[in-house]
Amino acid sequence: MQIVEIETYRLQVPLRTPFKTALRTVNAVEDLVVRVVLDNGLVGFGEAAPTLVITGDSLHSMHAVIHQVFKPLLVGRSISDFNGLLKLVQQAVVANRSAKAALEIALYDVRARSLGLPLYQLLGGGVSELQTDITISVNPVAQMVEDAQNAVARGYQHLKIKLGTDAHLDVARVKAIAAAVPATVKLRLDANQAWTAKQSINLMQQLEAAGIVAELLEQPVAAADLAGLHAVTAAIATPVLADESAFDLAQVLSILQDRSADMINIKLMKTAGISQALQIAQLATAFRVPCMMGSMLESSISVAAAAHVASACGISVLDLDGPELCQFDPAAALSSTVTQFSGPTIRLNQTPGLGIDNVQGLQLWPWQV
Repeated sequence: MQIVEIETYRLQVPLRTPFKTALRTVNAVEDLVVRVVLDNGLVGFGEAAPTLVITGDSLHSMHAVIHQVFKPLLVGRSISDFNGLLKLVQQAVVANRSAKAALEIALYDVRARSLGLPLYQLLGGGVSELQTDITISVNPVAQMVEDAQNAVARGYQHLKIKLGTDAHLDVARVKAIAAAVPATVKLRLDANQAWTAKQSINLMQQLEAAGIVAELLEQPVAAADLAGLHAVTAAIATPVLADESAFDLAQVLSILQDRSADMINIKLMKTAGISQALQIAQLATAFRVPCMMGSMLESSISVAAAAHVASACGISVLDLDGPELCQFDPAAALSSTVTQFSGPTIRLNQTPGLGIDNVQGLQLWPWQV
């Protein structure tokens, strides 16, 4: 079974409401989709989000590196040499993490299809049903309270509260939401690198003194400020989750050794795909440090892959709400055999690979490299 074609497409899916963080505002998912075709007709799909402010990848850069670098290397090679294919992807070029992620997802998908296994079973097996949080975008307090109450009414028990545009207003946001939802609902706070270490400690101690101990605090300080991250972790009761500080195996090892965070956020777009995500999860397990499986603003293709990885790694803390933020599911719109996203519940497909046969909303690139 040889690779005979690698194609790229543009995927556009409008969001239900604008996605707002301290770093950006987004109105639609606009991602790159990769399609790997074997000579027996089997197809694998992958997806990557262009996130210039986090990974540095754009739609055009991902398209270019896939056609200029990866396609000439991989076409004609056998899917049976799977580890060799992954090695080529990871070593052929530095950086370009999201492009590598899209290609790896497609390779894992078609490999699992060739063996007749759902992806999570190829990776070692796990539970077939998981629960995710949902993001409450940063907005005026009243709007965030309303959004939080609506999410709880839809069954969500974990709310990811975006913060970071105004440090003092952030305290009011969290207090208002905590007062407006049942005590059983867990709050996950995400400052997206917007605070200093001093601000983080001050703000979190205010919340903790008010009896609000969040489930976690995600990346309060700048990605490179590991000393600040360590100081925050040591000073507050709320568990600290490293996100932008923890891209690859070396960074995660440093954080774990120095105890700079209590948790690690794994995202396929950061780890350059599934292979290193698995390694990071294993490393964190060795240090007895829990992980979250997160995502960028992605559709159901790559988010389904992340859910399969989470299941196989035994990760139960999930931030995989991208499909629920979209106006429609581009994979489920054409098939019922794919991973299903229904409110907070994610049900993994039992069909081979990711179960995706086609995707709604794909556009061919108007030019070729």
